[in-house]
Amino acid sequence: MRLGVLDVGSNTVHLLVVDAHRGGHPTPMNSQKDELRLAEHLDADGALSAAGADALVAAVHGARDAAAAARCADLLAFATSALRDATNSVAVLARVREETGVSLQVLPGEDEARYTFLAVRRWYGWSAGRLLVLDIGGGSLELAAGRDEHPAAAASLPLGAGRLTREWFAGDPPSRREIDALRAHLDAALEPVGRRLRRVGAPELAVGTSKTFRSLARLTGAAPSSAGPRARRVLTDVGLRQLAAFITRMSSADLAELEGVSASRAHQLVAGALVAEAAMRALRVDRLEICPWALREGVILRRLDTLDGTTQSDRSAQGAPDGLGRLTPFEARCTG
Repeated sequence: MRLGVLDVGSNTVHLLVVDAHRGGHPTPMNSQKDELRLAEHLDADGALSAAGADALVAAVHGARDAAAAARCADLLAFATSALRDATNSVAVLARVREETGVSLQVLPGEDEARYTFLAVRRWYGWSAGRLLVLDIGGGSLELAAGRDEHPAAAASLPLGAGRLTREWFAGDPPSRREIDALRAHLDAALEPVGRRLRRVGAPELAVGTSKTFRSLARLTGAAPSSAGPRARRVLTDVGLRQLAAFITRMSSADLAELEGVSASRAHQLVAGALVAEAAMRALRVDRLEICPWALREGVILRRLDTLDGTTQSDRSAQGAPDGLGRLTPFEARCTG
């Protein structure tokens, strides 16, 4: 079947169209992005502005039409940190549904971590053993660890690269004082989470996903995107520390000139590097494999797992480890 996945994140609204069947490898057919930076449209009270809501409605409407033109059998539409944080998210989601026919589901942070973990597990397979997975988004950092398809531990922290840039950096480039203050904050925030995930056991494979990790790996010598998704890419703690010492002295305009750094996210790169550095330190890992699959692929894979004709809901959520609760289920949700 052909599936569309609409991911409304802090930076982009991203539609991914894939051809897939249960037990098969999802094949990307089309992808389109709108750079909305929704998190930057939150006002002092935490509400999404009228301009931000207008842009979101327009982007979702365009994605819905693109999914229909691509003959998608289902559109899985979800939102992450920006709408999760917005104080008026209920009203915004109602407006989106009324004007576009698309019902966005706001994913809890732990579910983000768990869907991403599933994608990484399927990419590397059972032979990878115990996995540790890190994903740096615009608004939050997701972490998960375990041996199975459901992680034994998962966490989401408000430590996204965009959020930290807005909250901690006044200068461009940031001052040494700002950098030192953020490093101290990250170490304090990650210490208890690192302790909890380390109790799962030492990972046999530590993995980073997301645009931030791909950019950092590229800047430390990993293969470019033109080498394809199956090229092995690694980010080491030594390489990351050397990179951080270099880029913290650069303005976002200069960073945008570096190969592998997109102009729209260059201003977030320093904060992203500091989060990656602190997370690796808290989890006591010295290298990360970079996985091309992440949250969107996890949502697709879980939806495909339900294609046995007996139900449209995510029955596999019943098998989540104790204490993690149920996964947000995905059903057919596009009425437009």
